[in-house]
Order: sequence, then C-alpha cells, then structure tokens
Amino acid sequence: MTATYTFDVFSSLDGFGTTSGSWGGYWGKQGPELLEHRLASYGEEQRMVFGAGTYRVFAQMLAASTEESEVRDAWVTRMRSLPATVVSNTLEDPLDWPDATVVRGDAVDVVARLKEESDVPLRSHGSLSMNRALMAAGLVDLVQVTIFPVITGRTGTEPIFQGAADFDLELIEGRTLDGRSQELIYRPTPHV
Repeated sequence: MTATYTFDVFSSLDGFGTTSGSWGGYWGKQGPELLEHRLASYGEEQRMVFGAGTYRVFAQMLAASTEESEVRDAWVTRMRSLPATVVSNTLEDPLDWPDATVVRGDAVDVVARLKEESDVPLRSHGSLSMNRALMAAGLVDLVQVTIFPVITGRTGTEPIFQGAADFDLELIEGRTLDGRSQELIYRPTPHV
C-alpha cells in the first residue's frame, strides 16, 4: 500500500502563498481555532517533505525567531519534530532540523519512492514548485488549502498554482476556522 501525500499550503483569497507587504505571518488572521486545528493536524505521525528553498526559509525563520514569536506556534514546533525528507541537489547533511535528511535526485522520483516505502502519511507544507511537479506526476493525493480572508493583489508573491497543469478537484472536507479562514481539502485529478 502506498502512503498518502498531502500538499498543505496557505493562501490569500487571490491565490498567493506569501506577500511582500506588511501583513505579517498568516496575513495577521490566525486565531485560536486555526492554531489548535493545525496542531491537531500535525499531531499524527507523518513524514514531512520539503524542497530545498522551503527548507531554507523555515530554517532561517526559526533560527531568527524567539520562543514568543508566531514562527514558533505549537504546530510549527510539532512540524519541526516530525521526521523530514528534504529533496535537494545542493544542501548537505546534517541539516539544522532534528530528524531531517537530504535526498538527492528529482523530486518526482524521490517522492514516488517515499510513497512506496513509507509506513506513515507524507505531508509537504509549502514547496510550491516541487508540489506543482508532483501534482503533474499524479503523486499528490490531497491538496489542503487554508485560505485567509485577504486579497494581496499588489503585494502578493508566489502564486501557488501558476504554471500548474489543469486539475479537477473533488472536495473531501471543508471547515471555517475562527469564523473567517477556510480550510479546504481536495482530491486532485488531471483535467482531460
């Protein structure tokens, strides 16, 4: 049996993964229900999968943060404690991540092998270009999008699905968190 792979991503309503503006993390819209739900989502045993760029961003943010900053919310601390695979042809072991290993090669090949070998589900938070390639290869089982109630038309960066293939999405689950943010979980299938 193959492990389930979830592409987990935060988004503005207009589809951007980050912003160059002064919004702050979570676009300033996180609340207790969102944070509790995220912690529960990461409470189950799973293996994280990151591309090199996302790993570098997380490692830099965590290194520069304090215990009180939102960068160290409980779910992020839990995510960092999970085993992780970083797909990279440039990074070297050891990484500044408790249980992470670098695996060289093409992400499609690496994740296909992980799906066959892993006893636990796989999850990737961010890693946009890697996950677009994995979706095109049919390796993403679930897309979990948390949409924050903002439009970042002028300051949005990193369009999440720009350049992605076309997909039909089957809604598996949806919820409203803190009365304002939406978490939507879809099963993607290539649109033909």
